[in-house]
Amino acid sequence: MQFTNIFVILFLVGTVFNFTLNGLLEYIDYRHRAKEGCKVPKELFGYMDSKLLKKTCEYENEKYFLFIPQAIAGFVLTMVLVFSGFYVMLFNTLFYNLKSIYLTLICFSFLSSLPSAILSLPFDLYAEFCIEKKYGFSNMTLKMWLADSIKSLLVGMIIGLPLLLIAIFLLLHVSSSWWVLLGIVYVAFSLILSCVYPIWIAPLFNKFSPIEDNILKARLETLLKKTGFESKGIFMMDASKRSRHSNAYFTGFGKNKRVVLYDTLIQQLSVDEIEAVLGHELGHYMHHHIIKRLCVMIPLVFIALFAISYLIKIPELYRGFGFAPETSITVLEGNVVVETVQPYIQFIGIFLLNLALEGFGIIASFIANLFSRRDEFQADMYAAEICGNSRPLETALIKLNKENLSEVTPPKIYSMIYYNHPPLLERLQALSRKDKK
Repeated sequence: MQFTNIFVILFLVGTVFNFTLNGLLEYIDYRHRAKEGCKVPKELFGYMDSKLLKKTCEYENEKYFLFIPQAIAGFVLTMVLVFSGFYVMLFNTLFYNLKSIYLTLICFSFLSSLPSAILSLPFDLYAEFCIEKKYGFSNMTLKMWLADSIKSLLVGMIIGLPLLLIAIFLLLHVSSSWWVLLGIVYVAFSLILSCVYPIWIAPLFNKFSPIEDNILKARLETLLKKTGFESKGIFMMDASKRSRHSNAYFTGFGKNKRVVLYDTLIQQLSVDEIEAVLGHELGHYMHHHIIKRLCVMIPLVFIALFAISYLIKIPELYRGFGFAPETSITVLEGNVVVETVQPYIQFIGIFLLNLALEGFGIIASFIANLFSRRDEFQADMYAAEICGNSRPLETALIKLNKENLSEVTPPKIYSMIYYNHPPLLERLQALSRKDKK
């Protein structure tokens, strides 16, 4: 390790920054719950009581007490893997024994993620089978959990392996413009995946059936026609076989769009409230939030890949973390000598860049969540308009918050950084201001 290396410095600063900031924010949220968590806001008088809020605080506290050892263990593991030279040893061992760069990089991608997956396993099991079951959310069995894990692993391999092979091929054989081609492949693959997901992937985990309540079905179909939203239908998902948490969403792309309601949502809300929830989802469609997000994300993909294409050619990226890459010397016009890394190891450069910059990901999440919360407010306003008033959406949001034991008044700084949906009170206050206007 070269501690004066800029990439190693970025890794150390980012990892410490991420660990410290997350720990500080979670502690701020914990202390806020201790002081304010059981107080019923005036907007929720008659809907919630201190007993419910106390249960919510207890649920959140249990998750916080699990977060502490998990965060510390994850931080220590990351440091140990990097400073011990684990990744260098893993790559060299694979490269010299497998004699194939394709097999080496495929195995490296899998094995390098294995330590963190093993570490998270006991924490995931405790969260699912202790905390979630204690508060009546989880209906998961160990057999079901294992089946889901195996399915997820297989689906991830089927989806990820072709992309990985294409990326390796382009790095090896199209060294000058690989980033353009990989960007095109990635975007196309993502769009295709969004089309096939509701048809082939989602049914591997859940059963989707038409809504049997004719009154509810008629109301929702009328709402869809009113907005001109074309879909393959409205489906109920058997979410309750795993969890009591509830949700609704659109899935698919183009003509394969589907409206999906959790069966728990149908059980918990009235017809008017479900209609308002669907109206909110339609608000995202009518305001073109998904298209706008694609218009931002697609250029960012190419910009990121362009930057990566230059950075992975810098030998110091590899040497800083203990790699000894094979390099070549290029003499440019004006007697400028450039040392560049051979293509076969540049895939490792992508891995090291991710390692160096991963700790700053919370900044990108903060920006993304800022725009996401804005979109959620717009979708709320649309639901209030399309349903004639905001009351059904307000009561639906309150019920969903109660059923999911979500925090009612999280600290502002906490929700700004972590929440992609506005907190309940902010949404209720915004709807109330609209009603007054």
